[in-house]
Amino acid sequence: MPTALAQPGIVVGIDGSAHSHAALRWAVQEATIRNAALTLVYAAAPIPAGSPILTQWPGGVVPAEVLQQLEGRARQVLADAVQVVEEMAGDRSRLRIKSELISEPPVPALVDVSTKADMVVVGSRGQGAVKRVLLGSVSTGLVHHAHCPVAVIRDGVVPPAHGPVLVGIDGSPVSELATAIAFDEASWRGAELVALYAWTDAEVPDMTHREWTGLTRTSWSALQSEAEETLAERLAGWRDRYPDVTVHRVVVPNRPAQHLLERAESAQLVIVGSHGRGGFAGMLLGSVSTAVVHAARTPVIVARQR
Repeated sequence: MPTALAQPGIVVGIDGSAHSHAALRWAVQEATIRNAALTLVYAAAPIPAGSPILTQWPGGVVPAEVLQQLEGRARQVLADAVQVVEEMAGDRSRLRIKSELISEPPVPALVDVSTKADMVVVGSRGQGAVKRVLLGSVSTGLVHHAHCPVAVIRDGVVPPAHGPVLVGIDGSPVSELATAIAFDEASWRGAELVALYAWTDAEVPDMTHREWTGLTRTSWSALQSEAEETLAERLAGWRDRYPDVTVHRVVVPNRPAQHLLERAESAQLVIVGSHGRGGFAGMLLGSVSTAVVHAARTPVIVARQR
């Protein structure tokens, strides 16, 4: 059933795990710098009919006292999380804190909440290696289906506090949303912004200037100049709106995912679009975004929208 949360602000999924604790701590900082409300959500589905766990009770019916115990544990997890937030925020903070226990599976519950949220923050147990990717089912579901930006936070990773905000730009409409989020985040954090643009999304090996010239029948310098001009045009309006943000433009010929992952190691935050220049409105997640959100150790925001 739909949730009744109104203006939840920054929403963070809580389940008591180390992954969700990492997400919680990041969400507190995000809500604080934005001066936004922070809503903690614990979502757990009722035990489904036919589940093997039901066979331990006569007639396959979970006793009321067991259900009360499960709910009590969930409420305790929420209470502990609220205490963590209050300790982080301190006495002088005006952080508005809400908590909600929802009896639904986490993904549909958080997707529903995302229709009103500014951002949803979730933890991930990703391993941070390109060839050994692993993203939790909840974080995967959110980056594919949420109706607002989704932040995926790794446990055990502390990004450089003074590192830049990194954004991948490809000229698509969703890339424009990612750019807007990136400028906002850089301004709030007092950080520099690195905007990376690739001529192509192709994942082909790096080539020498001569090899590229032979393949394209166009001079390397002309292609580079055209790409730099395109990126400058994409950023021009945003730089006027955010004169406080120092922007570094980076143009690469190909392999944007690899370049983003390499630069993510020294960034405090990475923002990517939910699909790229070859995508379409109903597409779940673009190949570049998929690679980055699965493999980056740095916090990643996927620019999803309603």
